[in-house]
Amino acid sequence: MKKEEDYWTQRYKEHKTGWDIGYVATPIKTYIDQIIDTSLKILVPGAGNGYEVEYLWQQGFKNVHILDISEIPLGHFKKRNPDFPEKQIHCFDFFEFQEQFDLIIEQTFFCSMVPTNNNRTAYAKHMSELLKPNGKLVGLWFDFPLTEDMEKRPFGGDKELYISYLSPFFKIITFDCCYNSIPPRQGNELFGIFEKRN
Repeated sequence: MKKEEDYWTQRYKEHKTGWDIGYVATPIKTYIDQIIDTSLKILVPGAGNGYEVEYLWQQGFKNVHILDISEIPLGHFKKRNPDFPEKQIHCFDFFEFQEQFDLIIEQTFFCSMVPTNNNRTAYAKHMSELLKPNGKLVGLWFDFPLTEDMEKRPFGGDKELYISYLSPFFKIITFDCCYNSIPPRQGNELFGIFEKRN
């Protein structure tokens, strides 16, 4: 996966980070604000600059972990959050990362991967492996057509397509058009809550 690491590092070096909104996405913030148990062990994979992680940390979730394949955004995160535990910052290829969590927050990470059947199946399987029994995968997936262009990230998809990959490993709690997307993404996001099949 060295190629993926190089790709994302180059994007950060060139400041080609159009997906980065600079703050925690509203739908995810709204979900976090409803969580009562701050002891949950939480992972945000493909977190980039990690605004979701930062928000969780600020809200008292002390067992939250950030994962990204590139050192650059993790460096930005460390500068903004100097007290965040080093042991909870992971520079890793998602597919090689091994731990287990109560909750994984998905911030359009799925849509950043080259959309081969192998990649998308591996994503769903590994998400399941990273969750404890009854663990949840919660967050945002882009809802726009998947083109044939294998370089045009983020890659799209639709509800049925995502369900086809996730349903063998997860029970669907909810998965619908997002009502509280930020204005530039209105109508282009799905919000989902999935529970690991045991």
